[in-house]
Amino acid sequence: MARLFGTDGVRGLANKDITAELALDLSVAAAHVLAEVGEFNGHRPVAVVGRDPRASGEFLAAATMAGLASAGVDVRDAGVLPTPAIAYLVGEQRADLGAMLSASHNPMADNGIKFFARGGHKLADSLEDAIEQRLGEQWQRPTGPDVGRISPLADGADRYVAHLLSVLPHRLDGLRVVLDTAHGAASVVAPQAFAEAGAEVTVIGNEPDGININDGFGSTHLDRLQAAVVEIGADFGLAFDGDADRCLAVDGAGTIVDGDQIMAILALRMKEQGVLRGDTLVATVMSNLGMIQALGSAGIKVLQTAVGDRYVLESMKNGGYSLGGEQSGHVVMLDHGTTGDGTLTGLMLASRVAETGRTLTELAAVMRHFPQVLVNVKDVDKSRLDACTVVADAVRAAEAELGETGRVLLRKSGTEPVVRVMVEAEDVDQAHLIAGRLVDVVKAELAL
Repeated sequence: MARLFGTDGVRGLANKDITAELALDLSVAAAHVLAEVGEFNGHRPVAVVGRDPRASGEFLAAATMAGLASAGVDVRDAGVLPTPAIAYLVGEQRADLGAMLSASHNPMADNGIKFFARGGHKLADSLEDAIEQRLGEQWQRPTGPDVGRISPLADGADRYVAHLLSVLPHRLDGLRVVLDTAHGAASVVAPQAFAEAGAEVTVIGNEPDGININDGFGSTHLDRLQAAVVEIGADFGLAFDGDADRCLAVDGAGTIVDGDQIMAILALRMKEQGVLRGDTLVATVMSNLGMIQALGSAGIKVLQTAVGDRYVLESMKNGGYSLGGEQSGHVVMLDHGTTGDGTLTGLMLASRVAETGRTLTELAAVMRHFPQVLVNVKDVDKSRLDACTVVADAVRAAEAELGETGRVLLRKSGTEPVVRVMVEAEDVDQAHLIAGRLVDVVKAELAL
């Protein structure tokens, strides 16, 4: 049986995979498990619950809060807020746990639930496994005054925005910025934060109706943002995903500035200020070689992990590092938050533009992108990849051909019979040529 929890909580088609019954049962089990491992310290526990604007989030949040309250947990309903806002509020409210209903950048029909432990930290795999094992068990239900109470956390948005502004190193006065909030969870707080920081703000994708989240807007659909920035002559634009834990940018000419470029800009600033711990950035194996080389020349080490923000976060915590993230724009700044925060990332990027007086185009030019070719080789036996000497020999030959001007990465899909072949090179034609040769070898050697 497949593990219920994925790399970022439990996610699936709302009201089919992710049902009200499942949300309630997960919440009860989470309350029991966290109580038993000492998270509640013997006192009456408190939880913060939030959601993105999806229609299904209305009944799923209600079910989650009902499950927690039935288990004796007092619930503070934060309403529609970004995932990083809920993580922050768990810590700020000294709550014992948190729950967020969101499927992030997925289509509207999906939804999910993720839990946070005290301090706003994601749960360890072992705790998620324990929660899954406790689903549907018989338990002694509290009655009378021992049941949990549900109350609104009406000023949650203001508290979160105040936190963002408190860590901003430089005001944004004089900047013209376009924000695309993906009709998602940041539709109110992101414009509020940027306006209060002094920017002149134009907003698109900020009319959530429960149905339109991520639909043609946000970090996975940048064309409208690019057009808006150019049309109004803005300095740059920022796009978030549905739960606003990611941020991508567009410069004044409409050129995309991806997560690698954003991380490079932030890493250089943090090193300059002496707050980049270990002079290290944590990124995934998919980050561009151009970023690695640019930061290396500035004395910054790039520590690479498997793809997935949880692996980045784990490595950051283990090594005591302060900055990490992914090419997708999921950036973690552990000095200011416990998870990726798109609004915070955008504010820090904007602050650097304001602080230096340089354009985003100039700042992003610190690195050059090596062309990346990614091919998904389908219907292959991925389990034989690591042991296949023919594939290994082909990879070594490709790496020798590229030398220090490129790299090769083969990795297995976590959910499909697919091997992903990625080749990076100075020349896009060379990248395509080498990727094509490797794809042929993988198909021939690992065919089902």
